[in-house]
Amino acid sequence: QVQLVESGGGFVQPGGSLRLSCAASTTIFSRYNMNWYRQAPGKQRELVAQISSASVTNYADSVKGRFTISRDNDKKEVYLQMNLLKSEDTAVYYCNAIDSLQPVFGSWGQGTQVTVSS
Repeated sequence: QVQLVESGGGFVQPGGSLRLSCAASTTIFSRYNMNWYRQAPGKQRELVAQISSASVTNYADSVKGRFTISRDNDKKEVYLQMNLLKSEDTAVYYCNAIDSLQPVFGSWGQGTQVTVSS
């Protein structure tokens, strides 16, 4: 497992931007597939974006074109740049890591709150 700490959440108006960060404590960060999930009250946790150990990215249709996931293997961090935010993006955002060579159970951060409201 890997320890994950999210940061960067906050309160923004519709159309605004935020950049979430997830810091990982592991010596093998580069081989992890990294994901961002979000969960709104009363809803299931959903996958928002993912970036593989090979830096291949995928996005949920609802955020495609607005969000960008990236990683810095030297800093052992993964980021989620969120632009053109909508009220529907309001949720707790979680960082998730899965070892590509040992894909049993993923590790989770504590979550960071993103609130989009006017």
